[in-house]
Amino acid sequence: MFYRPENGHGLPHNPFNAIVTPRPIGWISSRGSMGDNLAPYSFFNAVAYVPPQVMFASTSAKDDRGDTKDSVANLRETGVFCVNVVAYEARDVMNASAGALAAGEDEFAISGAAKAECETIDCPRVADAPASLECRVTRIVRLEGEANFVTFGEVTGIHLRDDCMKDGIFDVTSFEPLARLGYRDYLRVGELFSLKRPGE
Repeated sequence: MFYRPENGHGLPHNPFNAIVTPRPIGWISSRGSMGDNLAPYSFFNAVAYVPPQVMFASTSAKDDRGDTKDSVANLRETGVFCVNVVAYEARDVMNASAGALAAGEDEFAISGAAKAECETIDCPRVADAPASLECRVTRIVRLEGEANFVTFGEVTGIHLRDDCMKDGIFDVTSFEPLARLGYRDYLRVGELFSLKRPGE
Protein backbone atom coordinates (compact mmCIF):
# COMPACT_ATOMS: atom_id res chain seq x y z
CA MET A 1 0.00 0.00 0.00
CA PHE A 2 1.14 3.53 -0.75
CA TYR A 3 -0.69 6.78 -0.08
CA ARG A 4 -0.02 10.50 -0.11
CA PRO A 5 -1.13 12.05 3.20
CA GLU A 6 -2.76 14.99 1.44
CA ASN A 7 -5.02 12.55 -0.46
CA GLY A 8 -6.02 10.49 2.60
CA HIS A 9 -5.33 6.86 3.45
CA GLY A 10 -8.77 5.30 3.04
CA LEU A 11 -8.34 3.25 6.21
CA PRO A 12 -10.65 3.20 9.25
CA HIS A 13 -7.95 4.97 11.33
CA ASN A 14 -4.86 7.01 10.52
CA PRO A 15 -1.82 4.66 10.55
CA PHE A 16 0.80 7.41 11.04
CA ASN A 17 0.91 7.15 14.84
CA ALA A 18 1.20 3.37 14.60
CA ILE A 19 4.18 3.61 12.27
CA VAL A 20 6.34 5.88 14.42
CA THR A 21 6.37 3.73 17.55
CA PRO A 22 7.05 3.23 20.35
CA ARG A 23 7.14 6.83 21.52
CA PRO A 24 7.96 7.95 25.07
CA ILE A 25 5.22 9.88 26.82
CA GLY A 26 5.98 13.34 28.13
CA TRP A 27 3.57 13.89 31.01
CA ILE A 28 3.79 17.68 31.01
CA SER A 29 2.96 19.68 34.12
CA SER A 30 2.67 23.43 34.01
CA ARG A 31 1.32 26.40 35.92
CA GLY A 32 -0.31 29.61 34.72
CA SER A 33 -2.53 32.40 35.97
CA MET A 34 -5.55 30.10 35.56
CA GLY A 35 -4.00 27.32 37.69
CA ASP A 36 -2.03 24.09 37.38
CA ASN A 37 -2.22 21.69 34.45
CA LEU A 38 -1.12 18.12 33.73
CA ALA A 39 -1.38 16.45 30.33
CA PRO A 40 0.33 13.58 28.45
CA TYR A 41 1.98 14.17 25.07
CA SER A 42 3.22 11.32 22.87
CA PHE A 43 5.17 13.58 20.52
CA PHE A 44 7.99 13.91 23.06
CA ASN A 45 11.68 13.14 23.29
CA ALA A 46 15.13 14.18 24.51
CA VAL A 47 17.06 16.11 21.87
CA ALA A 48 20.48 17.03 23.35
CA TYR A 49 22.92 16.03 26.12
CA VAL A 50 24.83 19.23 26.93
CA PRO A 51 22.98 21.12 28.09
CA PRO A 52 20.22 18.52 28.45
CA GLN A 53 17.22 19.48 26.32
CA VAL A 54 13.82 18.01 25.50
CA MET A 55 10.93 18.74 23.18
CA PHE A 56 7.22 18.03 23.01
CA ALA A 57 4.62 18.90 20.42
CA SER A 58 1.01 19.95 20.92
CA THR A 59 -1.18 19.27 17.90
CA SER A 60 -4.67 20.52 18.71
CA ALA A 61 -6.48 23.51 20.19
CA LYS A 62 -9.28 24.27 22.66
CA ASP A 63 -11.89 26.97 22.25
CA ASP A 64 -10.97 28.50 25.61
CA ARG A 65 -7.24 28.69 24.72
CA GLY A 66 -7.35 30.13 21.20
CA ASP A 67 -4.82 28.52 18.87
CA THR A 68 -3.49 25.90 21.32
CA LYS A 69 -4.10 23.89 24.51
CA ASP A 70 -3.56 24.60 28.22
CA SER A 71 0.05 23.40 28.34
CA VAL A 72 1.38 25.65 25.59
CA ALA A 73 -0.74 28.57 26.82
CA ASN A 74 0.85 28.20 30.28
CA LEU A 75 4.35 27.91 28.81
CA ARG A 76 3.86 31.10 26.81
CA GLU A 77 2.92 32.83 30.05
CA THR A 78 5.56 31.45 32.43
CA GLY A 79 8.37 30.02 30.31
CA VAL A 80 8.69 26.84 32.38
CA PHE A 81 7.34 23.27 32.46
CA CYS A 82 8.11 19.86 33.92
CA VAL A 83 8.29 16.52 32.11
CA ASN A 84 7.21 13.58 34.25
CA VAL A 85 8.04 9.99 33.26
CA VAL A 86 5.02 7.67 33.17
CA ALA A 87 5.34 4.28 34.84
CA TYR A 88 3.04 1.39 33.92
CA GLU A 89 1.53 1.55 37.40
CA ALA A 90 0.41 5.14 36.70
CA ARG A 91 -1.31 4.34 33.38
CA ASP A 92 -4.86 5.00 34.64
CA VAL A 93 -3.87 8.24 36.37
CA MET A 94 -2.08 9.42 33.23
CA ASN A 95 -5.08 8.52 31.09
CA ALA A 96 -7.44 10.39 33.44
CA SER A 97 -5.32 13.52 32.97
CA ALA A 98 -5.73 13.36 29.18
CA GLY A 99 -9.31 14.68 29.06
CA ALA A 100 -10.20 17.96 27.39
CA LEU A 101 -11.08 19.95 30.49
CA ALA A 102 -11.93 23.60 30.74
CA ALA A 103 -9.01 25.97 31.24
CA GLY A 104 -8.28 26.30 34.95
CA GLU A 105 -9.43 22.81 35.93
CA ASP A 106 -6.61 21.01 37.74
CA GLU A 107 -5.86 17.60 36.20
CA PHE A 108 -3.79 16.72 39.26
CA ALA A 109 -6.95 16.83 41.39
CA ILE A 110 -9.18 15.19 38.80
CA SER A 111 -6.79 12.33 37.98
CA GLY A 112 -5.52 11.76 41.50
CA ALA A 113 -1.90 12.44 40.54
CA ALA A 114 0.26 13.31 43.54
CA LYS A 115 1.53 16.89 43.33
CA ALA A 116 4.82 18.35 44.56
CA GLU A 117 6.67 21.57 43.84
CA CYS A 118 9.68 21.75 41.55
CA GLU A 119 13.03 22.99 42.89
CA THR A 120 14.41 25.23 40.12
CA ILE A 121 11.18 26.54 38.58
CA ASP A 122 7.73 27.67 39.75
CA CYS A 123 5.83 24.63 38.52
CA PRO A 124 4.20 21.49 39.92
CA ARG A 125 5.50 17.99 39.24
CA VAL A 126 4.13 14.48 39.70
CA ALA A 127 5.49 13.62 43.15
CA ASP A 128 5.76 9.86 42.65
CA ALA A 129 6.94 9.80 39.03
CA PRO A 130 10.06 7.67 38.45
CA ALA A 131 11.76 10.81 37.12
CA SER A 132 10.84 14.43 36.52
CA LEU A 133 12.70 16.97 34.38
CA GLU A 134 12.32 20.62 35.33
CA CYS A 135 12.61 22.74 32.18
CA ARG A 136 12.91 26.32 31.01
CA VAL A 137 11.44 27.03 27.59
CA THR A 138 14.10 27.90 25.01
CA ARG A 139 11.70 28.28 22.09
CA ILE A 140 8.20 27.51 20.88
CA VAL A 141 8.02 26.86 17.14
CA ARG A 142 4.83 26.92 15.11
CA LEU A 143 4.73 24.05 12.63
CA GLU A 144 2.69 23.62 9.46
CA GLY A 145 -0.99 23.03 10.27
CA GLU A 146 -3.64 24.82 12.30
CA ALA A 147 -2.56 24.10 15.87
CA ASN A 148 0.87 22.43 15.70
CA PHE A 149 3.47 23.79 18.12
CA VAL A 150 6.74 22.21 19.24
CA THR A 151 8.27 23.42 22.49
CA PHE A 152 11.96 23.03 23.29
CA GLY A 153 13.20 23.26 26.85
CA GLU A 154 16.50 23.14 28.71
CA VAL A 155 16.51 20.84 31.72
CA THR A 156 17.41 22.76 34.88
CA GLY A 157 16.68 20.11 37.51
CA ILE A 158 16.19 16.34 37.59
CA HIS A 159 14.31 14.28 40.16
CA LEU A 160 15.03 10.53 40.28
CA ARG A 161 12.94 8.29 42.53
CA ASP A 162 15.27 6.44 44.90
CA ASP A 163 13.80 2.99 44.25
CA CYS A 164 14.51 3.40 40.52
CA MET A 165 18.26 3.62 41.11
CA LYS A 166 20.27 0.37 41.03
CA ASP A 167 24.06 0.25 41.26
CA GLY A 168 24.35 3.85 40.13
CA ILE A 169 22.07 3.37 37.10
CA PHE A 170 18.54 4.63 36.51
CA ASP A 171 16.88 1.22 36.13
CA VAL A 172 13.88 1.43 33.81
CA THR A 173 12.91 -2.19 34.48
CA SER A 174 12.14 -1.23 38.08
CA PHE A 175 9.08 0.78 37.01
CA GLU A 176 8.29 -0.34 33.43
CA PRO A 177 8.04 2.90 31.44
CA LEU A 178 4.85 3.37 29.45
CA ALA A 179 5.23 4.02 25.72
CA ARG A 180 2.67 5.16 23.18
CA LEU A 181 1.87 3.11 20.13
CA GLY A 182 -0.83 3.91 17.59
CA TYR A 183 -4.59 4.03 17.91
CA ARG A 184 -5.50 3.27 21.57
CA ASP A 185 -2.46 1.07 22.13
CA TYR A 186 0.34 1.38 24.68
CA LEU A 187 3.39 -0.68 25.59
CA ARG A 188 5.24 -1.22 28.85
CA VAL A 189 8.99 -1.72 28.78
CA GLY A 190 10.02 -4.70 30.85
CA GLU A 191 12.90 -6.45 29.11
CA LEU A 192 16.29 -4.98 28.32
CA PHE A 193 19.25 -6.09 26.24
CA SER A 194 22.49 -4.27 25.54
CA LEU A 195 24.50 -3.78 22.34
CA LYS A 196 28.00 -2.36 22.01
CA ARG A 197 28.58 0.10 19.21
CA PRO A 198 31.28 -0.78 16.70
CA GLY A 199 34.68 0.23 18.07
CA GLU A 200 33.62 0.26 21.73
